[in-house]
Amino acid sequence: MAPGPGALPIVNQIRRLRFQHGEMTQSELAQKIGMTRQTVAAIEAGKYSPSLEAAFRIAHVFGAALDEVFQWEE
Repeated sequence: MAPGPGALPIVNQIRRLRFQHGEMTQSELAQKIGMTRQTVAAIEAGKYSPSLEAAFRIAHVFGAALDEVFQWEE
């Protein structure tokens, strides 16, 4: 199924992972990866795709593989 207009074909598990890791806030995650809270919020909402480096940083914070955090939506 193709994504709708403006939608990115990548989904993520950031919100779920934040809550599984002590209810980490977007601000706390942003600080750990060197980004702003607004950028983390946009990535989490699927409005923005992170750079490959940022995606790996996010996965590293959660001790997860990249494909456990980000998935290609088909």
